[in-house]
Amino acid sequence: MKKDMNTHEILQKYGKDAENLLALLHELQNTHEQHYLSAENLAAAAAHMGLTEGYVYGVASFYTMFSLKPRGRHIVRVCQSPPCHLMGSTDVARELIKVLGVSFGETTADGQFSLEMSSCLGVCGVAPAMMVDDEVYGNLSASRVHEIIEDLRRVK
Repeated sequence: MKKDMNTHEILQKYGKDAENLLALLHELQNTHEQHYLSAENLAAAAAHMGLTEGYVYGVASFYTMFSLKPRGRHIVRVCQSPPCHLMGSTDVARELIKVLGVSFGETTADGQFSLEMSSCLGVCGVAPAMMVDDEVYGNLSASRVHEIIEDLRRVK
């Protein structure tokens, strides 16, 4: 987790109402060095909100935005919506698999990139698209994908 905020401090920011659960889980995941919700995170969230661990696990495993396994420094999501698919997201996906050397749901050996699918990124006007961390890239081609990944590799 980031050194500037620990789990206890994050929990204290949120009320005990179940309506705060998604926001709490997002923050716990986003502050974790490996961008995932650990068993300890889930247990802490459950205890804080007075929910069962099974309930919190069910919520975290239902939403694709949450991960229950460690991920890379950069999360690469490829849009698989019909507009992106029609505009070439399959080619984008193939290029990412080639450049990163991993399949969807996997993380590179160096821990730098995790490759994931997204049902929709909401940027149909610039299809095909992908998101890396919080930045969206549109109008992609194989060469542009390669360029983006190489730029990210240079930044440590």
